[in-house]
Amino acid sequence: MRKDFCLLAYTVCIGIALVAGGCNDWLDVKPKSQAESEELFSREQGFKDALTACYIKMNSTSLYGMELMVSSIEYMAQFWDFTNNNDRNAKLFKDFDYSSSLVESTFKSIYSNFYNTIVQANSVLENLQLHGEVIENEKLRKMIEAEALGIRAFCHFDILRLFGQLPQNATIHVQLPYAKTVGVETIPYYTFDDYVGLVLDDINKAQNLFKECDPVLDYPFAELNAASGVGLEDSYMGYRRFRFNYWAMEALKARLYLYIGNKEKAYTAAHNVIDAKTNSGQIVIDLVRSKDFYSECILALSNNEIKDNIGGFSSSTSNFMTAANYGKLFSGKVTTDDFRAKDFWAETVSNGSYTYYEFVKYKQPEDNIVNNSEEWMIRYQVIPLIRLSEMYLIVMETAELTEANKLYKSYMAEKNALITTDMAREELNAEILNEYRREFWGEGQMFYAYKRLGVKEMMWKTDREVEEKDYIVPYNGVGIKLIGIDYEKCSFIFEYIVLCNIYVGM
Repeated sequence: MRKDFCLLAYTVCIGIALVAGGCNDWLDVKPKSQAESEELFSREQGFKDALTACYIKMNSTSLYGMELMVSSIEYMAQFWDFTNNNDRNAKLFKDFDYSSSLVESTFKSIYSNFYNTIVQANSVLENLQLHGEVIENEKLRKMIEAEALGIRAFCHFDILRLFGQLPQNATIHVQLPYAKTVGVETIPYYTFDDYVGLVLDDINKAQNLFKECDPVLDYPFAELNAASGVGLEDSYMGYRRFRFNYWAMEALKARLYLYIGNKEKAYTAAHNVIDAKTNSGQIVIDLVRSKDFYSECILALSNNEIKDNIGGFSSSTSNFMTAANYGKLFSGKVTTDDFRAKDFWAETVSNGSYTYYEFVKYKQPEDNIVNNSEEWMIRYQVIPLIRLSEMYLIVMETAELTEANKLYKSYMAEKNALITTDMAREELNAEILNEYRREFWGEGQMFYAYKRLGVKEMMWKTDREVEEKDYIVPYNGVGIKLIGIDYEKCSFIFEYIVLCNIYVGM
């Protein structure tokens, strides 16, 4: 296990350049006392290793390594067909059966791993205040702080999107904890608006720090894929799309503002990302015209266990999309020439009895085709967290109609789908929703788009309308809590939010 997680630490944060014993040091140091914690943070490498642990946790199968990318969250968005109801217990999630023990256990793990990640980030932040002087490079110190704040904001926001109330017209109101410490004291619970304010505060703090230290302000993402190539004084500062960065914070801000219905601020933030240039005027990131969507990522994880974690979604008949449903996915303004419809996201498979579409978005080439380990890390084992396409869709949804139509045409042209006519606002909004389905299939974003809009009729769900309660995952496995949780009665959470119980790879 140590070997596996050490390798994962390297692939997640390839710009860190862990020293030979760095990974093992972190795995060996399981802080069970304040003294041991102080020992870990008595050196610069300890801070790097501790932050690496956050990325490792985010890569776990309980979070973005599977459940919140291709598995449970996509079942809830009604994406997958299945040949065996027992396979990943798909029907339970598609039916929003939160009372089942399997579903309860899944979300219990998601919830606890979220807060475990957050507490790890908080440990870094608290120890920067206590021992930050061991990091002599001021820019590096600010970078570590900014990334930890970014991780805390990102995880809390997804907790809100999954476990929180509807962002608009809610009749069921949920309070959630926002963790800013690593202590054992009860974490305060906040209303929706106050919780959003805390997320925004962390985003802004992170972004202000990134302004002073992030190389992505000086170099495009592509150039920072090879940290040594641009002469960075510390390789930890490279590979910026695989680490929280300045533009990731702006993109997260756009996503959040759209989620809460502040269209004006969502428009501004998303446009800022689309128009992003370095201090020397170079375009930071652009839409891609190939199946290699990695180069469009503003924020991503590199996970060397993709093949094992999501193999059932990319190389078997257990979870698939029927030809009929695939046709619905690409209905509307999209054409058969669309790169994604042709072969980017799926490929046609026949078992002799029927034809279905096999998910290949994350499919990797044979090992003997790619010999360069760096190419594997930054191209073939990428888990996208935020992509530029989302920023285009946000601007389309929030812009004045003439601008929105113009942008939609240019966006679709990059997908090899020629659009020549303008649409009315209602029709365009319907196409934008279709684009969320098409573009982010297997990336865990569709359920949140439905929730944001309060959609009652999900594509492919034909048995009934979706209700408000379906969008609110009971985070204690019992029911919705309108006020705080008694931690003594919720041991599965308490177990994970105490620093002394943090174990990398748990």
